[in-house]
Amino acid sequence: MNLYRLYGLLFLFINLTVFGQNQEDKIYNAVDSFTAHPSVKAIQDLSTIETAFWKNPNPKTKDELLAIVVLNCNKGYYENLFGLTQNAVSSYEKAWQVFQKHKLGNYDIIEFCLKPLGNLYTVLGDYDSAENTIKQYYFIANTSKVYPDAQKQKFAAILNLSNVYQGSGKISMAIELLENTLKGENLSNLQKGILWNNLGNNYLLSSTENLMRPEILKKAEKTFEASIKYLEKEKGQSETLSNSYRNLASMNRQWQRFDLADSYMQKAEKLFLETPNQQPRKLAKLYYEKALLLFDERKYDESSNEITRIFKTLIPNYNSKNILPNQNQLYAETVLADALDLQAELLKFKQPKKVLQAFELSFYIEDLLMNSLVYENSKILMQLRSRNRIEKCISIYDELFKKESKMQYLEEAFQLSERTKSGILQRYRSNFKNASTEEKQLLQELQNLNNAILKEQQKGNSANISRINNFIKKQNELVISLKKVQFKSADYVPEKCDLKGLFSKLEKDQAVMVYYFMGFENQYFFTLQNNSISLNHLNTTHTSIPKIVQFVDYFNDANAITNDISGYNKCGKQVFDILKLPNNSVYQNLIIVPDGILNFLPFEALITQESNTTNFAKMHYLLNDFKIAYNTSANIYLNSKPVLKSDKTVLGVFPVFEKSPFELRYSKKELASIRNNFKGKYLENADATFNNFKNNASNYSILHLSTHASSGDIETPASIKFYDQEILYSELYNLHINPDLVVLSACETGIGKLYKAEGAMSVARGFQFAGAQNLMFSLWKVNDFTTSVFMADFYKNVKNNVSYFKANTNAKREYLNDKSIPNAKKSPYYWSSFVYYGFISGEEKSGNYIYYVISFLIVIGLFLVFNQYRKWKIFTRFSKKRNTKK
Repeated sequence: MNLYRLYGLLFLFINLTVFGQNQEDKIYNAVDSFTAHPSVKAIQDLSTIETAFWKNPNPKTKDELLAIVVLNCNKGYYENLFGLTQNAVSSYEKAWQVFQKHKLGNYDIIEFCLKPLGNLYTVLGDYDSAENTIKQYYFIANTSKVYPDAQKQKFAAILNLSNVYQGSGKISMAIELLENTLKGENLSNLQKGILWNNLGNNYLLSSTENLMRPEILKKAEKTFEASIKYLEKEKGQSETLSNSYRNLASMNRQWQRFDLADSYMQKAEKLFLETPNQQPRKLAKLYYEKALLLFDERKYDESSNEITRIFKTLIPNYNSKNILPNQNQLYAETVLADALDLQAELLKFKQPKKVLQAFELSFYIEDLLMNSLVYENSKILMQLRSRNRIEKCISIYDELFKKESKMQYLEEAFQLSERTKSGILQRYRSNFKNASTEEKQLLQELQNLNNAILKEQQKGNSANISRINNFIKKQNELVISLKKVQFKSADYVPEKCDLKGLFSKLEKDQAVMVYYFMGFENQYFFTLQNNSISLNHLNTTHTSIPKIVQFVDYFNDANAITNDISGYNKCGKQVFDILKLPNNSVYQNLIIVPDGILNFLPFEALITQESNTTNFAKMHYLLNDFKIAYNTSANIYLNSKPVLKSDKTVLGVFPVFEKSPFELRYSKKELASIRNNFKGKYLENADATFNNFKNNASNYSILHLSTHASSGDIETPASIKFYDQEILYSELYNLHINPDLVVLSACETGIGKLYKAEGAMSVARGFQFAGAQNLMFSLWKVNDFTTSVFMADFYKNVKNNVSYFKANTNAKREYLNDKSIPNAKKSPYYWSSFVYYGFISGEEKSGNYIYYVISFLIVIGLFLVFNQYRKWKIFTRFSKKRNTKK
């Protein structure tokens, strides 16, 4: 402590003794006392002081509020140091919220709050929050003329943003950002060394994605060596230099050059241990990397010892005799989850059931991590991480079932598969249904801001950066408010599927369910029918997945099938065999729960028996054997509700786009056909705006949109076109509708960026989030004329009280049997595009069920009353006769 600080404290002590402490001084004294002797107990004392401050009814001055910001930043720093990561995030968030809300200044909010907050979000896998926070402080540093050390903060933002891109799988974006920054001038040796190290790490990850291509690995190695060259010129950089050696160790581990990997790891550990004030998490991360290396070297006992060191470092009172920690000792920490996963791999050789216990603890940690996430993308990435573990668990359950023949193992395997199947969609529906009015409002506002940012970003070079930053600022405020509201509700636990209820529903629907799980190494499918469940591997040779992709590629354009009919016939049969679909089921209703690339595959068009015919109508399609419906998960199928509206009305959206390059000439024919059969409101041409649709959507049982749509690409989200504007799929989330059916008579409405388990981020998904349970949508660019013919047949069936599910099948079969349609137009490209997701049993009858029951009861009642009246009349006559005789 310097002399001026000592004099200041002495002066403060005299003033406090004479005049008493004010609020600001009380807070700063508490912070000084805490930083002199930090501990977990002392953190609780700081929290008590803050609580008392907010309870005090007196008006708060800006100086007092700034003191609270300083308190929370210090609290967050030490909470992170003591491994209380979630608490640290909350403290930093509180500091940032108070700083923004009251427009405070005279404090380096970037260095002491936003930088560590962004890094903690990255550690927890909350990549969207991390990206927004980093962009926020980059903008502040870039635009503020009075901000200290702006260049240093901008560099930190670039570096940390590259970490976010790396963690969230945007490797190419991370590489581009780092390479462009390294081309810049005025970089110190330290900055160059750190950037080269990060770049090498991204090259290394890129090589993994590209099947360990040697040229990329060599590039990574040279980059790490360049990093070390620059970092060795700087003193006091043991930790950053250690990171470069650790990356070299990791790269050589993957190359299986273990001697070299060991030597680099030893250097890395020695350098890291020279670093003062080592954070427990960083130390545990080093132990994990050592454990991973030892595991690959098959030094299993030594690897297990390193895992024990991780548990001892991160878990207070850990008892190493138990091998696995207790669940109540765990908290949201990714290094702990990684260590448990590796421990499971070690136990696999001796105790397979203990492996499942280890994985169960990892799932628990990831549930805790999932509870802290708000953004959809971050949740999906967390779910993907969980999915790799599920694949390993299924394999173990499969082996246990083969040994012990206990059905319980297959049921557990199925439940785990269901855990991530459209988990984000299921959670959103469940949460929104039970959310408070305040939470719903915050969720809607957050979604609107997400969409506003996306739309502005799509403008490319003409995008308004200041506007985007303002949206991000508001978004950050909303996220913090939303977390506070959601913290009050119960923690999320993935919903288990009621297997008894599922079997009962399948029996009632006279259906068999085929449920796919496409893993990284293995592909599985479950078959559920006759109150039993079976688990099988797909026929996964090295050619199987490429063959499935080849079949899907036949639907890329209208000529691919007609130009190679025999090739299509052969490929369709091969894929049918690969997917092991039933061909002798008692039931004729088939429910497919697809996964991965199978989300884009039209199962109806698979070939069950190869033939030499060139007549499309005579080919042996799966369509001929089954009526097929799809579902995103078993739970969504189980919880889908029957249609209750007997009087079907249609809200039709027909922009047509006359006299434009987007004109849909046959859309008018489609409109006329539907209007002739159903009452409703039909929005044509300029009336087919998004606002008109939004304002009327809740008033009609069927929503039919005949328009253009796009599947988007890696950067551009899927969208659907109304007369006045193009709407992103995520803009549909806030519609909150509950129609009987949504028909998306447009191109690629079921296509979008694909995530294993969650499915495609498509227009159809947008409607599912909005509340639609029954949907019909397309898997590729549909033909305008053939779509109008198919839709006419579909609605004729619906008019005749045929269920939506059967109407879809009937319309396809009728299309193939229609002699007026030429053979070329009967290619599966034209009729198999539209798939039906939803409820399958007699929904139309269910709407009248109560009416029929009531009517039946009334008839019985009238009969009884009439019968009673008749008896009374006979009795009266008989009495009169007796009286007359007397």
